[in-house]
Amino acid sequence: MVDPLYAWWAQQLVLCDWAFEPEPVKVEADVATSRLRELGVTERGELGWRLIEAFGINSPDPAGLLAALELIALAGSAGWLPESRVRDWALRLADEITSQYASLDDWHEALRHAKRAEGWVRGDDTFAEACDALAVLEHDGEGITWDRISEWVVGRSKTLMLWPEAPEERAWRLRAAFAPVLAAPAGVADWPEAKEWLLEYWQLESREELLQSLLWLAGQGHRQGWDLDATRLLDSDAAARQGWLDGLAASERGYGKLMLTLVEQGEPLEWAAWDWLRLVDLAWAGACVGWLDETEARDFATHGADLVQRRYSDWSAVARAYQRGRSLFEGRNRLMDMRADWELLLQSPVSPWRVALQELLDEEVREASRHAMTAWRRSPRHWVLALASVREPELGTRQGPPMAVTVERRNDALRYLDETLGLHPDEGVEALSRYWLPAQAHHLNQLAADAAHDALPQALTPFGRPEAADLATLVSLRQGSRHAATIHMAEKYAFYLQMAMDSESFQPAALEALAEALRGTLCRFYPDIRRLLEAWAHWESLLPEGEHPPLVAEIRWHLDDPGSPFHWLDWQSSEWQEPGPRPTLSRFTAMSLVGPLNSAAWSEPHVESAREAVSIREWIDGHYGLHGESELTEFLDFLLEAGDRQEYQINYAPYTLNEQRLASEIAMLESGDCSEEDRTHLLRLQRVRDNEDGCNELDMTAWDLAQVVDLAIAGRQLGWLDAAAFSVILDRAHALAAGHYSGWEAYAHGLYAGFSFFMGETPEREAFLAGFRQALVAWLSGAPPLAGPWASLDFPGARPRHWAPLHIDTLPGDGRTLH
Repeated sequence: MVDPLYAWWAQQLVLCDWAFEPEPVKVEADVATSRLRELGVTERGELGWRLIEAFGINSPDPAGLLAALELIALAGSAGWLPESRVRDWALRLADEITSQYASLDDWHEALRHAKRAEGWVRGDDTFAEACDALAVLEHDGEGITWDRISEWVVGRSKTLMLWPEAPEERAWRLRAAFAPVLAAPAGVADWPEAKEWLLEYWQLESREELLQSLLWLAGQGHRQGWDLDATRLLDSDAAARQGWLDGLAASERGYGKLMLTLVEQGEPLEWAAWDWLRLVDLAWAGACVGWLDETEARDFATHGADLVQRRYSDWSAVARAYQRGRSLFEGRNRLMDMRADWELLLQSPVSPWRVALQELLDEEVREASRHAMTAWRRSPRHWVLALASVREPELGTRQGPPMAVTVERRNDALRYLDETLGLHPDEGVEALSRYWLPAQAHHLNQLAADAAHDALPQALTPFGRPEAADLATLVSLRQGSRHAATIHMAEKYAFYLQMAMDSESFQPAALEALAEALRGTLCRFYPDIRRLLEAWAHWESLLPEGEHPPLVAEIRWHLDDPGSPFHWLDWQSSEWQEPGPRPTLSRFTAMSLVGPLNSAAWSEPHVESAREAVSIREWIDGHYGLHGESELTEFLDFLLEAGDRQEYQINYAPYTLNEQRLASEIAMLESGDCSEEDRTHLLRLQRVRDNEDGCNELDMTAWDLAQVVDLAIAGRQLGWLDAAAFSVILDRAHALAAGHYSGWEAYAHGLYAGFSFFMGETPEREAFLAGFRQALVAWLSGAPPLAGPWASLDFPGARPRHWAPLHIDTLPGDGRTLH
């Protein structure tokens, strides 16, 4: 039985100088491919463009429609398209031609007119003869007449599948921004030059590099930097905007001028489509060169479509956003080219974008893609990458399979670890635990809870009042009361961990274990990624770092952008094992007895490397003349049982009962030449005479306790004290403090008095005392918040006075919090 469509089609191909064959798609494959190449169609993307162009927008070009009939026949013969797709295109062309032209004569006349416009003259080829031959058939009622084909196509072109229609293939319609996808899956024949293109335009030479670029486009792309620039410019005045432009490199001036133009003209500052459409294009290229299998490429394309749907309502918005991004990338305004660049896709009756954007994806396919994107970032190191990339966006290019870092990057990481952290590879992975500061997070959480209840310490301390700015920072912590402060500490730890990974100088398995511990901890303290990012943004705004601008805008960008890697991390709480030990509340309190005598101990001390131990031993030897475990243990016992406070009681307190004897002793020492020892004794006698800093009235046990804790921590770092011995020392110090003082203020009085009384002769005495007083103000008041932890801790043995935080990120032993 004769197929009316194919027979009519075969008749029309005679106009293209074909011999009449009843089956238009029976040309030998190699001959068809060769003919397509002669016509400038070397792959299916170009074929798709030719088909769209043939239909035009308002009035199709008859010559283009005829050429499309030939191209479809050749593509079918070459095996470029499945038979059903070939037939649907032929039917669509037949419907278009017969609806535009009432008769065969009208059709031929339109073709002659079109050819004459191209320079054709009757007699130049066999076209006129073919027209005459078909006219004879038509007038004799033979073959497939115009009336017959017109009647036959009516109603048959309603459900044509001109583009990939399977649910898992529909995302490829987005690639029409570059070249329409006529059929999937992709193959080498779709893009013969794809590998060269990947190298030239993307500098990609492997599957691993391709995957990193795909995940970068999805998760960050160019849009992040542009978004942040736009946000800052919107909040800037004219002078600041000009200053920003002047600060750009010469190669970026075009971008800068255009960005300012977009900001000042009120153009929507939206360009994410530039990244997400290129994501689809890059996935197609990866499939063409065989670096991605069909499922992988499809998942990436669907992910691009998913992100586009979450940002844009229709295709027009997608096209204009892409055009803005292209303009910024090229540094020149391409918005004036919107019509020329996008009119066909947006308005053609056969455009793959005729389907509504929001109807593009099937929910099952979307979910499969989302699972795939999470799977690419499943390893714990992606948590580290995501957190660290906020401070260093370049790290966002490293998602996907792990790859060896460059020599330059490795050296930069080693330099950072050395110069900034004082961390060296010979210390081992264990040294990273010193940067995990759970007690600091507890301290901030407690201050926030107290601030929310107006229960902060008094700003006025016996040693002075904090700076107004520091006090304002402390009070503002009330805004963080609903957000665990873990992330404030953990994100810095993640950056340090990333530097350790990049140095390639630590055991990879151990670093991976720390990354898993970090992931598990954050999953425990935050119910989802939005809460984590909101907490981070809050604490970042509350605790700016002075010389570094706050990262609030960067964090909120990740919160708002649906493609950000944070939204695609594997959020799964496993067995909770933190990257470092978490001290109990009483232990943290005991370590805090060191006060401003040293920096705050925000984590458990651990045995340091031989390198670090050198400076610690030098300090202990220089200040105390101690040379080993037995000497340290003996001296700690002495400090706890007697200490400097006993020396005062024995050698100086009696003088307070006999002023004449005190004056006589001072006069005698002042009248002669004093040895260094006598000079020290004279200075202390003078302090007793003047009751300097209340030395005759105050209990100076605090001075001994601060030294005990300071030395015990050093001893633990040297390995002179094991964990059990260190705990015993802390417990004794804790109990002694509770027996001698009622609170931190009284303890601070005793500590300052001891510091002042037992300080040796030095020209910097007043400066040292002023600095110590200032530090005591900060520790007592909590302003600035990270100076020291006294403001957040109940003194040993004192009645609890703090409010319980609203979350579980507290130290073990906090009886006021349900765990």
